[in-house]
Amino acid sequence: MKKRVGILTSGGDCPGLNATIRGVAKALYARFGENVEIVGILNGYHGLITGEYKEMCEDDFRGILTLGGTILGTKRTPFKLMRVVEEDKIDKVAAMKKTYKDAKLDCLLCLGGNGTHKTANLLSQEGLNIIGLPKTIDNDIYGTDVTFGFHTAVDIATEVIDRIHTTAGSHSRVMCIEIMGNKAGWLTLYSGIAGGADIILLPEQPYDIDRVCDAVERRARKGSNFSIIAVAEGAINTEEAKMKRKEWMAKRAEAGYGVTATNRIAAAVQKKTGMETRVCIPGHMQRGGSPSAYDRVLATEFGSYAAKLVEVERYGVTVAMVNNRVIANRLEDIAGKARNIPEGCELLTVARRMGVSLG
Repeated sequence: MKKRVGILTSGGDCPGLNATIRGVAKALYARFGENVEIVGILNGYHGLITGEYKEMCEDDFRGILTLGGTILGTKRTPFKLMRVVEEDKIDKVAAMKKTYKDAKLDCLLCLGGNGTHKTANLLSQEGLNIIGLPKTIDNDIYGTDVTFGFHTAVDIATEVIDRIHTTAGSHSRVMCIEIMGNKAGWLTLYSGIAGGADIILLPEQPYDIDRVCDAVERRARKGSNFSIIAVAEGAINTEEAKMKRKEWMAKRAEAGYGVTATNRIAAAVQKKTGMETRVCIPGHMQRGGSPSAYDRVLATEFGSYAAKLVEVERYGVTVAMVNNRVIANRLEDIAGKARNIPEGCELLTVARRMGVSLG
């Protein structure tokens, strides 16, 4: 009996998606030979809803180990709308189940982040054979120590901080670098430490702008003519931490500094310290390009393990790395949960020992 295996990539793109797709495919072909057929679902859950898919062959998976992005395409399809029938009158869950049946799939592999895993769990509960694979540069999927894409993004963000050091020192400036990470600060914490940032501001650690300015002034008094502030895009201050998200978002919009805190922090630092301050936003560069060697290995480990799960027909799970060992977690145990930086995180302690201000 041939196995029909569907694969989709959902949510934001990141380095390592194609490497993982390749890992799955090569391992499946090695295990099943001609007794496996791989079906690519195009543009994530949107393609599963609209019936966009294609049968693939071994040649489709050659030469993609180092390729950024995703050969299957991706779209964001919010989990909160999955059971909502909108103006198009489409029952999304029923449509996804129909495509699964029409494509004659034995199982479906869903590569993505937290939202992707919530929908994967929904489909699993609806009776489909689902396997998840954890992708995100935020490294915030519950139950795994690391996600593919994270380490490449750390490398990119670190290089940005490295390069900002020279221009900051040359012009005697304070540089605020906005690093991706809306709810979790892993990327900012890792790249901030790796890049030698002087101040690191995280969503999990609400900052006091006076403490931030004091840290800049302390460096100036010690003879440093510049400071580097790594700001997670989801950073909030101590006042905002007491508000609901909608409230502080509205307050930011009214102030005219944009939706993230970075520009407001820069303006406050310049006003209080008198030091020229600039903002650098590398943005989507952190998600683009070829995966690092680490992520290529991790993606291959995850992909090959997913193929093993297909072989033994273990579904309703997602692949994970725990204590340097690849395992599978039940989707129902991890869906809807996030892995944020805990207060007792060793890297926070390391940062503080190094004299880094956390705001």
